[in-house]
Amino acid sequence: MTTDSNLPGAAPDAIAFDCYRTLVSNDHSDWRKMFGQIIVEQELPFDQDGLWEKWRRYELQFRASRTVLEDPSQSPPFKTYERAWSECFAQVFEDAGVEGDAAAAGKRCVEHLARRPAFPDTVPALQALIGRVKVGVFSNADENSLRPLLKTIGIGFDAIASSESTRVYKPAPAAFNTILTMLGTEPERTWYVGDHLYDDVRGGNDVGLTTVWINRTRERVGPDDAAPAIEISDLRQLPQIIASIPR
Repeated sequence: MTTDSNLPGAAPDAIAFDCYRTLVSNDHSDWRKMFGQIIVEQELPFDQDGLWEKWRRYELQFRASRTVLEDPSQSPPFKTYERAWSECFAQVFEDAGVEGDAAAAGKRCVEHLARRPAFPDTVPALQALIGRVKVGVFSNADENSLRPLLKTIGIGFDAIASSESTRVYKPAPAAFNTILTMLGTEPERTWYVGDHLYDDVRGGNDVGLTTVWINRTRERVGPDDAAPAIEISDLRQLPQIIASIPR
């Protein structure tokens, strides 16, 4: 966690959160199991690990190319995850000479992301923040994944936005500016909490937010990684940090 000497000079008016792997679990092991279900449903000639690895290779290519951070106007036309993931399945099926329903598989992935379990610290931390600061979510996600999922958490967020609703992916500045506008706050009085040093920390830093890295697995910041203003391992540390900042 951040030291007292690194604390921001003022408590935030608002805190925005990433969703997946920040508020809810999104383990690769669960994805592999879901791929096994797709194989059974479509009677595909793959094992779950093989299909996952082949699909994941194309999916990572999509992630790497979807945003040109140096000049976001040069980014390729926006694609929802459902469309991009369906295209990844289509490519895998074409490579293997397999007749599969790529669109159904892509939709299955979106539905899968709507049923992820919240971390044990998520609801207690959010409940402790509600009423003290505005609380929002911006997630790289489709609406059909994010909205049903957040409803299960049972928290009344002040603002919710997704990559699909804004037609832009983090770390593009427009993603963070959107949630700032929705929350009605300024960057210098807003914190952004996320698990990803590129999408969340670099993107938030570029806009002037106080970035909070939720580092549940005790990873180390590399020399080329963006540096967060605050590092935590449990979301319940957030209200504690806010309480320690002099008013």
